[in-house]
Amino acid sequence: MGLRIALLNASYDPVETRRNFRRELDADLVEYHTPSGEIPETVAFDACVVTGSRASVYWEEPWIDELRSWLTGALESQLPALGVCFGHQLLADVLGGTVEDIGEYELGYRTVHRRDGTTLLAGVEKEFTAFTTHSDRVSKLPEDARLLAANDYGVQGFRTGDVFGVQFHPEYDTATAESVTRNYLGDGRSLEDKRVKQALAGIDAESYAAACRTKTLFDNFTRHVR
Repeated sequence: MGLRIALLNASYDPVETRRNFRRELDADLVEYHTPSGEIPETVAFDACVVTGSRASVYWEEPWIDELRSWLTGALESQLPALGVCFGHQLLADVLGGTVEDIGEYELGYRTVHRRDGTTLLAGVEKEFTAFTTHSDRVSKLPEDARLLAANDYGVQGFRTGDVFGVQFHPEYDTATAESVTRNYLGDGRSLEDKRVKQALAGIDAESYAAACRTKTLFDNFTRHVR
């Protein structure tokens, strides 16, 4: 029997997010589009996955509060969880960590340093390439959390018990990386178009092939859950 996982799709543009996670996760995914107010009525899953989002965990949005409340109960029930970007930050927040605005954006394929090669990042190189797009970070890890990966922008991965989070986007394909990056052009955010264009220029076959090596963490997660 396959795994049944709650996919908590926190993206305001859920189509690409749905496609990417359904491609990468070997499981029966039951999807909930949380910004639309869709929250599971039960924690009767084998695990849950919380996706990225343009939202910040500290925004005063009803859906974020509802998702936080559901995750609190799910983790108290010892449901295994994986969070990516926003999901990583929200899981850290639920567990007592701290999330803050870093005042700038990390964008594009970046170098990340693995600190722990067991479980989630097993098989990932000590120094690896990953796609990032965020302006918040986990500035303080939850108590008893283990740092899995980091770079000059801070925490890139953590684990506590059966809960895992990564700041980077292992699920992205090049189409998603390009569309997300283009959204920064001329939108008035604290990111110059010159830097956005540099990030776009870096989305090439070589960088994508390198970043694909991080996709093993999805199999590592489902293997851990099983």
